[in-house]
Amino acid sequence: MKRRSASRRWHVSSVLCAAPVAVVSIFRAVPGPWPAPVVQLVAFTPWFALPAGAALLLALPGRRPWAVLPAGALLALQLLWLFPPDRVADRLLPRQADSLPGEQRSTGQAQSTAPAPAAELTVMSLNAWKGQADAAEVVRLVRDNGVGLLAVQELSPDLEKRLDAEGLDALLPHRISRSRDGAGGGAVYSSRPIIPVDSVDGSAFHMPTVQLELDAGGRPAPLTVTNVHTKAPVWGRAGQWRSELAALGRLAARPGSMLLLGDFNATLDHAEFRQILQGPDGTGPGGARVDAGAAALARLVPTWPMAGPPLPGVVIDHIVTSPQVGSSGYAVLPVAGTDHAAVLATLSVPAAD
Repeated sequence: MKRRSASRRWHVSSVLCAAPVAVVSIFRAVPGPWPAPVVQLVAFTPWFALPAGAALLLALPGRRPWAVLPAGALLALQLLWLFPPDRVADRLLPRQADSLPGEQRSTGQAQSTAPAPAAELTVMSLNAWKGQADAAEVVRLVRDNGVGLLAVQELSPDLEKRLDAEGLDALLPHRISRSRDGAGGGAVYSSRPIIPVDSVDGSAFHMPTVQLELDAGGRPAPLTVTNVHTKAPVWGRAGQWRSELAALGRLAARPGSMLLLGDFNATLDHAEFRQILQGPDGTGPGGARVDAGAAALARLVPTWPMAGPPLPGVVIDHIVTSPQVGSSGYAVLPVAGTDHAAVLATLSVPAAD
């Protein structure tokens, strides 16, 4: 009798741990126009691996397959979302094509192939939290990491002046800026000349797109860059958030080398963000877009919140590239004064055909 009672307690505890995981998993797995509280909850999906693991451990002492198997499946699902097998394989295993340099696999004949020329560019993005970021620390990160392109969201006029006073204008002399008090400002700073192209239509915050002409061994390597800052999916704003992410998806589908970096206010657990990577027509031309953080298996390295409410950290700041642009050296760098971390990566931009 005592053994049955103890077994029942283990089962009840397991169910109590598994139930919220199952609910969030449904919201995560089934795309839909979910209301803002659900959108916000889905952002924290990676952390639900913990109660899923607890549910499995609590189910094991009862040795009942009907309890153990669902709990194990729920945990496996969380781990699958966190570490998709294709990304793990790309990260940890050498590609077969790369292991046979100089061979033409389609014909079986060896050919001497020179690597395609590419330009390297280290990029960094930071949401400055209404201009409160420590300007000296931002400039130090730019200098120490050899950053050639910096995207800033929530740039205030005061922060813009402080950045210049710390020497940012000497490191990155070219800029397209629209500083504003509050959350609406932003700027793109560059070591090379930049040309304004357009901005995302219908966005609450200014999201400019600019063009850079990089040098890949004497050949031009154009790169189109968008400074991203979508509206947060708060009460009454989930529709605006969706429309802005959809607009970014259309932008990412443009031909050529493309970079979108900034505060997406979305994680890989949101179908709306995954659609940006997949493109409006599946994978889009040339393959799926690449999230540098996910490619580096850094989904558990949060970019927000670094300050403010004591919430579990999530990744809402991203560096997204078109498939032909390589990335390496991804890093998340805390900055004093702001609730976002800076994200950084070195890109390899191929020369134009």
